[in-house]
Amino acid sequence: WLDSIICRGKMAGIPVGKVTELAGLSSAGKSYMACQIAAQAQKKGHCVVYFDAESAIDPLFLRNSGIDINNDFLYIQAVSVEKTLETIEDLMGQYPDTQFLFIWDSIAATSSEKDLEGDFNPQSSMAVKPRIFAKAFPKLIVPLANQQCTLLIINQLKTNITSNVAEAMTTPYVAPGGKAIEYFCSLRIWLTKRKAKASFVTDGTGLRIGSEVKVKMEKSRFGSEGRTCGFKIL
Repeated sequence: WLDSIICRGKMAGIPVGKVTELAGLSSAGKSYMACQIAAQAQKKGHCVVYFDAESAIDPLFLRNSGIDINNDFLYIQAVSVEKTLETIEDLMGQYPDTQFLFIWDSIAATSSEKDLEGDFNPQSSMAVKPRIFAKAFPKLIVPLANQQCTLLIINQLKTNITSNVAEAMTTPYVAPGGKAIEYFCSLRIWLTKRKAKASFVTDGTGLRIGSEVKVKMEKSRFGSEGRTCGFKIL
């Protein structure tokens, strides 16, 4: 899943030294897919840093995904957007010879400092995170490339609420966080799934053990934009 070698014009996995967004619907396999990437990254000698904003990751889930949580793995609770970005910058500065895989799960669930210090009125802090990302990504993109570190950000797909019928049909989902994410990501991978029973994966007793997931390359700088595929998550 993680490889910086281009073979026959095709990229295998996610690009090293770049920013990749993995966005999806609820329980579409975002964290599971990120853990699979992390397990393969450890095999290639990368140090995995997992920022958990939802406090939802279980150590047993990580082990079952193939991650060695005792070696080359650092778990950090993502308290705020600013602290997470500062931690990424500090780790690269303190360990310049280390190839990091930073996994941020998820940016949609991470609050800004202003949100934490303020009230619950949504009008009191409009578009704070997009402004932070617009400043942070230009600052981090070059150090990530020079040190061959990778940033995998997990995002949530939300329904595009619009009165334009054509737009609702062509763009049913949007990913929050602002335009900076869209511009600075080398890959944007979107995960969706059907809710029909036909998409369920069941065992011999009829117990549901998984579901079918559809993947689309929403953006790619490697000639694979618009490609889609489907697979089953068990």
